[in-house]
Amino acid sequence: MDFQHRAGGKTGTGGVASASESNRDRRERLRQLALETIDLNKDPYFMKNHLGSYECKLCLTLHNNEGSYLAHTQGKKHQSNLARRAAKEAKDAPQQPAPERAKVDIKRFVKIGRPGYKVTKQRDPDSTQQSLLFQIDYPEIVESIQPRYRFMAAYEQRIEPPDRKWQYLLFAAEPYETIAFKVPSREVDKDPRKLWTHWNKETKQFFLQFAFKVDSRSTRPPSPKPLQPASTFPANAVPPSAGVPPPPP
Repeated sequence: MDFQHRAGGKTGTGGVASASESNRDRRERLRQLALETIDLNKDPYFMKNHLGSYECKLCLTLHNNEGSYLAHTQGKKHQSNLARRAAKEAKDAPQQPAPERAKVDIKRFVKIGRPGYKVTKQRDPDSTQQSLLFQIDYPEIVESIQPRYRFMAAYEQRIEPPDRKWQYLLFAAEPYETIAFKVPSREVDKDPRKLWTHWNKETKQFFLQFAFKVDSRSTRPPSPKPLQPASTFPANAVPPSAGVPPPPP
């Protein structure tokens, strides 16, 4: 008999699997997958009865072995019952009030413009340190606010193309606009005697002074002492005395 051209059949094969065989193969694959991913000790619906068989407390089904139960947990019936149970528990659970967030009063001010300022360049004659003194005037500042400052790297700002040679010094105080100064990107001396601030509440002026650290490569050698003026007399000559008259011409 020729089996070569029969529908669904091919010579040398076992033929087309039946529906029961396909279901059995599917359940076996699901069981193997569940054995690798599910821990039965943590399954609340898994129970072993007094007869030695296994039960699903959610679906009320009996199973001869653990593999059969695991294959059942991957089926449509068990999954739909899980979804139905989760929806029922969410509906019956009392609604907990959301925790109240701490209310923070956001102070909003209308900007009135930029403050006046004065910048003074200085140099310490002993240590040759370069320093800057800033004087910012805030005549209309809010009473409860004190001016603040901070240094900002060139890569933090979005106004100019970043340049590692420069950094920015920012001053802020409400209701004035924040102003920034472009200073060299050098290390600042954090010594309290070199870096200090002062807020004068009476004149409404904020002072900031800081100094750059001295770079050892840029230090200049000390200037030589000035030379003494040379004497007008030869080394072996004796200067004239004050009481002797000059010689005749």
